[in-house]
Amino acid sequence: METQAVIIPDLSGRTAVVTGANSGLGLETARILARKGMRVVLAVRSEDKGREAAATIEGNTEVRPLDLADLASVRAFAEGWEGGIHLLINNAGVMALPESRTEDGFETQFGVNHLGHFALTNLLLPHVAGRVVTVTSGMHQMAQGIDFDDLHMEKGYHPAKAYAQSKLANLLFTLELQRRLEEAGSTVLSVAAHPGYAATNLQGHTGNPVLHRLLAVANTVIAQKAAVGALPTIYAATQDVPGAALAGPKGMGGMRGAPALASRSEAAWDSIAARRLWTVSEELTGVRFPEKDLRG
Repeated sequence: METQAVIIPDLSGRTAVVTGANSGLGLETARILARKGMRVVLAVRSEDKGREAAATIEGNTEVRPLDLADLASVRAFAEGWEGGIHLLINNAGVMALPESRTEDGFETQFGVNHLGHFALTNLLLPHVAGRVVTVTSGMHQMAQGIDFDDLHMEKGYHPAKAYAQSKLANLLFTLELQRRLEEAGSTVLSVAAHPGYAATNLQGHTGNPVLHRLLAVANTVIAQKAAVGALPTIYAATQDVPGAALAGPKGMGGMRGAPALASRSEAAWDSIAARRLWTVSEELTGVRFPEKDLRG
């Protein structure tokens, strides 16, 4: 199915790390990459669920624990890594959760979707020789910008607003990472992808029974299957695209269809905000860009 929309080269002998690969888009992404010959490391919070998922994948897989809501877990994953990485796919995410905090005190959606991946990427960059693909969402367009005065929404929490801000942060991270890679003379690409509207379990943790039922109906009537929603990630990971590119479905206003290069909001091109977000993220996580140790 994937080859109908994306011509994927043989990826034998290469390694991919896919976060959140035990279900949804991450699992489908892992399946496609493994079928094309990659060794795929499923970086997951639950090793049991990861092993169950890996058993459904045809190809070379490995399961390693990673909890993006806990920086100690992120550091442990990176410290235990040896060898090269051709693809780092920052796929894991949470959506529209009731208000909560990570182990490090961050608002959970911002902490998992952005800060956890920010720390992981920078810690693993010395091993990366190909691309970093960060999965965002079309909902980033709901965010007018990053609220640097209230990153963790302590002045008033709204689940959708928090999600949109975290997804905008993904794109600003992608933009600034590409700038830094180019400045350091690295050939590693930083790119992003969004799945459009894909039916996954991401929408099932809102804590709102009415919203949950509405989303379940929308998943059935409107959404495309997770296997199709994973194709923009595969496109960004394997096709000839420029640095900081965003891939997404090209039909129904970016909600469905075959993958192609996609547009983003004006706020997602704000290089000043991207640099500011990077600085703040370094301060919050204690992790910095390893410009002297890059492979690419």
